[in-house]
Amino acid sequence: MKNLIKIISMLSVLAFYGVDAQQVVRKDTLAGTELTMTMDSKVNAALESIEDKCSKTTLATSSREDDEDYSPSKPTKIYVPNRELTNAEICRKNPRILGYKIQITTVKSNEEANEVKAYFRKRFPNLKVETDASLRPNYKILAGSYFTKQSAASDLSRVREYFKSALAVQYRIFCAEAK
Repeated sequence: MKNLIKIISMLSVLAFYGVDAQQVVRKDTLAGTELTMTMDSKVNAALESIEDKCSKTTLATSSREDDEDYSPSKPTKIYVPNRELTNAEICRKNPRILGYKIQITTVKSNEEANEVKAYFRKRFPNLKVETDASLRPNYKILAGSYFTKQSAASDLSRVREYFKSALAVQYRIFCAEAK
């Protein structure tokens, strides 16, 4: 039994030496740089036939033969129209973005911050208010989330009736909450 296993393992090792590999140099289709690969000649032939079929179907389906720029050797380019992304597209890519918040005021203690937040919530129940303690011992009280300064302007004017020092500041916001 041991001799049978030894014979099978030797045959499998010798079978790998029988694989005929060659170096193939190709041009990268996007950058045009040379790419060197080592592969079996049968695999290379199969790849070339698939690539030929793809290039033939691309040329056959292309209806740009009356264009001046048309050249069968050039790959077709995909043109994406330049347009401004919608807020939903921006939010899909980045859930947190740089936007604006209304800075209501800055206070010296957490107790004062809680009092200001409670007073603000009574006046503006539809605006989310939060405390930023990154400037300790000072606390910033921030409200709302806005994509632009212009979108914050209407709420800012209403807030300034009660808090004269309120202003729109750039801040990281959650895209889903922003107006």
